Amino acid sequence: MSIGIKATRSSWAETAIIVVQALAIAMFVRIFFYQPFNIPSGSMKETLLIGDYLFVSKLSYGYSRFSFPFSPDLFSGRIFGAEPKRGDVAVFKLPRDNSTDYIKRVIGLPGDEIQMKNGQLFINGQAVPKVRDGEFVTREDGIPARHIPVYDETLPNGVKYQVLDSDPNGPYDNTGVYKVPEGHYFMMGDNRDNSTDSRVRSAVGFVPFENFVGRAEVIFFSAKVDEPDALRWWSPWTWPFDIRWNRFFHLVR
Repeated sequence: MSIGIKATRSSWAETAIIVVQALAIAMFVRIFFYQPFNIPSGSMKETLLIGDYLFVSKLSYGYSRFSFPFSPDLFSGRIFGAEPKRGDVAVFKLPRDNSTDYIKRVIGLPGDEIQMKNGQLFINGQAVPKVRDGEFVTREDGIPARHIPVYDETLPNGVKYQVLDSDPNGPYDNTGVYKVPEGHYFMMGDNRDNSTDSRVRSAVGFVPFENFVGRAEVIFFSAKVDEPDALRWWSPWTWPFDIRWNRFFHLVR
């Protein structure tokens, strides 16, 4: 009998060790390599939807103090840094408080001049091609379905993505020229008329390189949380119909 008890205790100890090791590996990966984020707002539609869960690569831009939990003030600047590329979808700490996570697209690089004219993006005086490409249908917050025009934009480096234009006379469809300072970036949401981004200087403004957390890489889970048939946690039998299966392992571009 005593042998059986010892064997049981040994089995429990081995299981506990395995669990602790797995947690340690997961924490190491989260801190230094890939961090999960979820999308709480529609500012990046239709690239990212509310209810998307994605992995963000910290290796992409190297490390700053904002790369780590609680942003410890261990060093300034970045180590092993690689500069963001125009068109990247990136997570950064809001410069206003250095703690809130935002996700937007890199539009302007240091030294660029950015401007919006009649809803069209201009970079260094050149219009970014904007071509109509269908409609995006949204039924968020229980309101009737809305059909929002979708446009393809192609940046000077060839990166192509889609933007929404829900208001032909949006508040930031016409702006002055934004001159991006050295060491900073100009970020914009793909849902142009429903995005608080670098166009709003008092809220976001130019984003320092140090504030970048990482580049969005892949969606690993997605659930309807802002639609009439949103995910209902209390009814597991509906989950297969509330999950957006077609977005699993969808690369962020």
